Amino acid sequence: MKNVNAIILEQIESFNENLDTPVDTSKGDDTILFGAGGVLDSVDFVGLILDIEQAINDEYGKHLALTGERAMSQRNSPFRTVGTLAAYIEKQLED
Repeated sequence: MKNVNAIILEQIESFNENLDTPVDTSKGDDTILFGAGGVLDSVDFVGLILDIEQAINDEYGKHLALTGERAMSQRNSPFRTVGTLAAYIEKQLED
């Protein structure tokens, strides 16, 4: 199985093909997805998260809802960087 970080980065690279200003993934886990320093608007961000969610579901055979109450109620957003999103997804896969 692919690791979660690799899946996220693959989905970003694929998503970048449709963006005028692509997400720079050269920082790996520190790549900013959303918030200060991010290049995605809210519509693109939601689209990317849905793509990542589908890829994780396909790879791991589990249905994860990344944008649910659990994610929104966290003190620190799990959507800030590739690393924070990967950690959040890995925790959900363990539960």
